Amino acid sequence: MKLLYQTHSPYARKVLVAAYEMGLADHLDVVHHETSPLTRNDDIFALNPLGKVPVLICDNGEVLFDSCVICEYLDGLHEGAKLLPADPARRYRALRNQSIAMGIADAGIAVRWEIERRPEAVRWKPMHEGQLQKIVAACNFLEDHLEEQKALDIGDVALATALSWIEFRCVYAFQEARPRLSSWYARFCARPSMQATTLYGNTVDTTPTIAVGSR
Repeated sequence: MKLLYQTHSPYARKVLVAAYEMGLADHLDVVHHETSPLTRNDDIFALNPLGKVPVLICDNGEVLFDSCVICEYLDGLHEGAKLLPADPARRYRALRNQSIAMGIADAGIAVRWEIERRPEAVRWKPMHEGQLQKIVAACNFLEDHLEEQKALDIGDVALATALSWIEFRCVYAFQEARPRLSSWYARFCARPSMQATTLYGNTVDTTPTIAVGSR
């Protein structure tokens, strides 16, 4: 399988971390693609009409996109413990946490547009503050409700990779005054799957394709 990736995307990293946790990383040929709403990447648009990564090209030629869809597909390919649990209570808790993580990442990207990427003359502080408050509220919720579990699930992977991007881009110091969340995050970041998928690179408005590695 081929995973079209971006080395500084929280959504792409989520898929690759999940693949490591599933024992499937060796089955993926990972290729970095730069994508940006300001510059069209025709290779990605040819596969995903939204022009975004991650994109998974399956062995049978089928193309999947969106990190949630790809993770669910990969979870059906292995015989180990599933990241999407069958038990309804665990499953919906995992999906809820995945949804929170995606919201944190979405809001973080919007904040970054207003503090860095958008030309200074057209930055909109109320948008910056409104999106930042979503991250603050989500992190407060996690501090109060994040549960220690014996079995890893997709919610854990999604939260860790979203928070890692918030930290990577210096969007918000989510660890301050949140000892439970901070401790959980530190432990998750020590996992081999996180160590193998470190975020790096800057957003650029060109479209080079660089092989990250064959696995």
